[in-house]
Amino acid sequence: MRDQRETHVLQSIGAVLAGILVGVMLTTATDLVLHKAGVFPPIGQPASSPSLLLATLYRTVYSIVGSYLIARLAPNKPMKHALASGVIGVIVSTLGAVLTWNKGPAFGPHWYPVALIVLAMPTAWTGAKIREAEIHKPQAISAKMS
Repeated sequence: MRDQRETHVLQSIGAVLAGILVGVMLTTATDLVLHKAGVFPPIGQPASSPSLLLATLYRTVYSIVGSYLIARLAPNKPMKHALASGVIGVIVSTLGAVLTWNKGPAFGPHWYPVALIVLAMPTAWTGAKIREAEIHKPQAISAKMS
């Protein structure tokens, strides 16, 4: 029994880490491509609100994808696992906001880090809801056919 619990704990940690890693990798790759393409200013230069809005949009999508992956890989309770990543997102985003607040124009307008904090939990929930809908869809179809 203990080995199974330890396995589930390791699977849970792995699921959360995998989802976060995928989100970070997608975000970083997109950031680099957009900097290289000239859509974003050079690193260290102030970003405009439209470019930060674009960043917010793709980060939202990538957070949903990462949360979906967490829910998909979770050994049980997919929503709980995805929401755990949302809590991590709130903590990391809050820390980033605190450390960069009023540090100059290179860190952009204040709405951007606040948006990342506010969106962390809803994106985690959305990714898990998509997974839950997948899990329950076959059951709903077979119930209709009975």
